[in-house]
Parts: sequence; structure tokens; C-alpha cells
Amino acid sequence: MTNRVVAAKTLVFAFYAFVSADLLNAQGGSYAYQESKGGTAVDVKGLRHTAREYPGQHAPWNFADRIAAAAPQYPFEDRARHHQGSGFFRIVIDPKTGAVTEYPIPDPNVKDPHTLIFDPSGILWFTAQNANRIGRLDPKTGDIKLLTPPTPKARPYGMAVNSKGVVFFVEFGTNGVGSVDPKTLQVREYPLPDPASRPRRITITSDDIVWYSDFSRGYLGRLDPATGKVSEWPSPSGPKSEPYGISAINDIIWYSESNATPNTIVRFDPKTEKFQSWAIPGGGNIVRNTSVTRDGNFVLANSLVNTVTLVEIPK
Repeated sequence: MTNRVVAAKTLVFAFYAFVSADLLNAQGGSYAYQESKGGTAVDVKGLRHTAREYPGQHAPWNFADRIAAAAPQYPFEDRARHHQGSGFFRIVIDPKTGAVTEYPIPDPNVKDPHTLIFDPSGILWFTAQNANRIGRLDPKTGDIKLLTPPTPKARPYGMAVNSKGVVFFVEFGTNGVGSVDPKTLQVREYPLPDPASRPRRITITSDDIVWYSDFSRGYLGRLDPATGKVSEWPSPSGPKSEPYGISAINDIIWYSESNATPNTIVRFDPKTEKFQSWAIPGGGNIVRNTSVTRDGNFVLANSLVNTVTLVEIPK
């Protein structure tokens, strides 16, 4: 049960140990989540799940009754005492039928599906950083293909899809950005100029320029895949600011500095190359991922304080 991808066309809630939950992109109402180790958990219907439900297998959690926090829709008792343990346990349920669809990953060594994203054709892509793989799932057939970057221990992490359906990913284990041709499944790598770079998340503007958060050096980066040219800017809070979750909204780059105290919301205008920065009122406490609402506002997952930050952008 530790190496599965779960997907459904539904509205769902997902949780992660100590509440470092990802905000995952969705296409046409499709949402996807992953599961691996963790403690006892309660699903979106309020039903408790325990290791006894998985005889002869590793349950998707590893110790019981360790609460960090829970969403308000969970029963109070479970929010208070029995939410989850460490690791991922994510559930997708069709609210009309209660149906859950699971897709076992064919390689038992791929146990950490991460950063799920749908492309325009409805194909689900995911990374598995510790296994050094990129995954492709066709929800219609259940077929999963696993791709390996040319660089060993590249640790594929954040993903984004450009206007042509090409999947881009950052390599958190090295100084690289990669791409996957959706037709040929060929993997290409783009080296970044500084060997110390460790890009962690990625976004793409309407001109198909790739933007990445360089977690290790405290930089915002720009990659033109057509030429391989890289441009970089120091993040406002300095080299130890650890830029992390990042999104593009109307071709403006928004991200968070996860090691600034408090965490920050950063706005960068590529035309003027000017930064603006604001402290997150509640502190943020490691914003691991960000997303964009349908009406163009910026959303941040404040992973250790059980909150979500919404930035309402004037239209």
C-alpha cells in the first residue's frame, strides 16, 4: 500500500503528517493524491482506518494516535486525538458513490509518489524523488510508465506543464531542470550554471519560460528551454531564505521564502525585475507548496501551523 497513486474526479481533502500538505494542481475537476507511511487516519467520510485493514501489508501509516492538526470538517474527536501519524495518507472518494480508485505502481522500489499534476490531456504525472523516477499514469487505462532521468540521484521534485503539454521538473538532488516529451517520453536535462543550485519547485509563464525556486542558494531562477539560457536573482531575504513554493499568476511570479522568519510572500515582476515582499501574518512556518485559485488568487500551504494563506490579488 506504500507505492500507490490514488485518483478520482471529485472534490477531496488530503492530509500529511505534521500538516505539511501539498496543494496539488487539478485539471477539469480531477484531483490526485498519494499515500505512504503514517499513523491511524480518518477519511473524508469520517471513517477511521487502522493497520488491521491491511493484513499482510504495510499500512499507509506507521504509528497511532499522533495528531498534528486536521481540517475543520473532520469530527472533533479525531481532530483532537486520532488524526494521523507520520508520512502520507491521502484519500480520494467520489462523494456521490463513495468509490475509490487505486493504481499500484509497478516497481515496488518506487514508494514516494510526489507532486502530482495533470496535463491538458488528462494524463497524471508525478515525481518519486528518492527512487529517482518520473511517473506517467493514464487514468483511463490504469497504465503507469516510469521514467528515469539521465543523472543518478537527481531527485525529481516539483513539476509544471507548459502550453504544449511538455512536462518540466526540477532536480532537487543536483543543479538541474528536466523535461519530458509527452509523445516520445524522452527525458532532457538542462544544467544550471551554479553547481550548488538545488531547485525545489517550478512554475511556467504564458511564454513557456520556466521559473524555479533555488532552495539551497536563496535565488529565483529563469530558464529559457529554447536556448538553455539561465538568469537568476537573489531572493529578498538572502542566501538562507530557502525559496520553496512558487506559482505564476498573469505572468507575475509569486513564491514564499520558507526559512525567513516569519515566512514571506514574494512578488517578482519579470518585466521590471523588481521584487516586493510581505510577511505572512501567521508566520507561515515552511510553505512547501503554493497554488492558484480559479479566480487568480495566490494560495499557500503553511505546513506546520495548520493554516492556509490566501492572497487576494486586485484585478
